[in-house]
Amino acid sequence: MAEVKLLATWPSPFYYRVVWALKLKGIAYEFIEEDLANKSPLLLQYNPVHKRIPVLIHGGKPICESMIILEYIEEIWPQNHLLPSDPYDKAIARFWIKFAEEKSPAIWMVFWTNGEEQEKAVKDSLEMLKTIEEHALGEKKFFGGDKIDMVDIAFGQLAQWLQVNEDVTGVKLLEASKFPRLQRWIKNFKLVPIIKENLPDCDQMFAFFKARREMLLASK
Repeated sequence: MAEVKLLATWPSPFYYRVVWALKLKGIAYEFIEEDLANKSPLLLQYNPVHKRIPVLIHGGKPICESMIILEYIEEIWPQNHLLPSDPYDKAIARFWIKFAEEKSPAIWMVFWTNGEEQEKAVKDSLEMLKTIEEHALGEKKFFGGDKIDMVDIAFGQLAQWLQVNEDVTGVKLLEASKFPRLQRWIKNFKLVPIIKENLPDCDQMFAFFKARREMLLASK
């Protein structure tokens, strides 16, 4: 099998998307840690357009952007499907993946901003969470049913990074009484053995993101 390498940085939820997919497929890979403050020649060589992580290198060929990487993984290694085989179900899954890609950045805007900008980001984040709660999950265990799939991975940052975001910013978004389905999904998602074994440490994440936010606000 062609060699698989993954260029990434440990706190990134986009890195963990790829890790979860590879682990669920049973694909071995070499992790290469990137320092985004001092980007390596390898990263600049393999992602010269955006110069960001993650980058999957398979047989010497780079694939960039986490969800595109997941689509590639699904096609190259078809075992343990992450997308439904039925065309309609697959279209619905891709709809929610696109929704995750378009709407999830609002949560990070809560982290990166303050004042009026942060208030808008909070409003956008709550609208996103409400849409997921009311329209995406229903009474299912996971987004696609009883088995984790690519939609769960796309929303995976809600399972750990959102909590750290709330702790660092002091802004509570995911109230248990308002989002019971999402809370249940987070619990189920984190109980999946491969997810549970491949989540970053909350304390380390808190320290990392707290320092980043303090540095950001000090520079404004």
